[in-house]
Amino acid sequence: MEKENQAALKTASVLAFERKLDPSDALFFSGKWESRQQSEAWPGIAIREKSVRGTISNRLKIKGKDIDPTKLDAEIEKPNLQQVDVATLPADTDTLKVRFTLRVLGGAGVPSACNNVAYRNKLEKAVNEYATEHGYRELARRYAHNLANGRFLWRNRIGAETVEIHIRHLKEGSAAKSWIFKTEEFSLRSFGLPAEDPPALKELATVIEGGLVGNGYALLEVIAFARMGDGQEVYPSQELILDKGTERGGQKSKTLYQVNQIAGIHSQKLGNAIRTIDTWYPDEDGLGPIAIEPYGSVTSQGKAYRQPKQKLDFYTLLDTWMLKDQKPDAAQQHYVMAILIRGGVFGESGKE
Repeated sequence: MEKENQAALKTASVLAFERKLDPSDALFFSGKWESRQQSEAWPGIAIREKSVRGTISNRLKIKGKDIDPTKLDAEIEKPNLQQVDVATLPADTDTLKVRFTLRVLGGAGVPSACNNVAYRNKLEKAVNEYATEHGYRELARRYAHNLANGRFLWRNRIGAETVEIHIRHLKEGSAAKSWIFKTEEFSLRSFGLPAEDPPALKELATVIEGGLVGNGYALLEVIAFARMGDGQEVYPSQELILDKGTERGGQKSKTLYQVNQIAGIHSQKLGNAIRTIDTWYPDEDGLGPIAIEPYGSVTSQGKAYRQPKQKLDFYTLLDTWMLKDQKPDAAQQHYVMAILIRGGVFGESGKE
């Protein structure tokens, strides 16, 4: 009878998970490195517009062999006029402060919507077995690494003289525990062995792990200080503008993200950096950790590293685990659970 029920089990057509790592937007502030302990009064960094008279440097689309050299010369000799957004430190400050908060929520692996009771029960059983056998320690320490190494700063991390990360575990509005990390002590290419983690990182990982298993409400305040040099440019998120208007209407080549006139980084971009923990995919390019995604997609590379033909994509692993009752190895179990923590809609559509 149990075999018949197992054979009849199908993926739920409605299957959704809420994200369990929930960052806010990050805002930019500026000040002097020596006064970073009193950074509460630092002013926000504003975005301003700049007009640039550049040159034509893009590859031209040359069609056919009968090209008029005169027209071609005229095309490349005309100026390239641009309007762009920029954000910089003031001329008398040398340090960028980036601040955001991160909520770590419990109930990892528990669907927020599932219209198949049998499938939900099987999933709950698998998640409980994972928690008993492996726990969330490995995932939590990797998330902690990406906070300590400042990966969430993206381009702002590159070229900075020094970067310091201050993290506080907030309870009832005050810090229950705080840590300070030097980013140069942590690699962006690997996560090392658990035994090599410094005590502060182990404590931070324990707080994140406790939030994931629901032992307590975990709210982290993350503040990064990057010493970049007086007046240096900083790099907020760039907005995706689908309708740029017309050249006559004064279209802008680059629009940067801001909140109440303060430059910032999208919460989605922060989340992508924090969940860049996947080292369990076939890394033939030596790329290092990639973000947790169902197909291992890396848009900057134009490649998906977990293609269905390799049977290492999320959907194949999940179906093998749930429907065929074949448990993946420990590494791929970590990956599947990280996807469920990431959240998303993963139901099987009934449409052909």
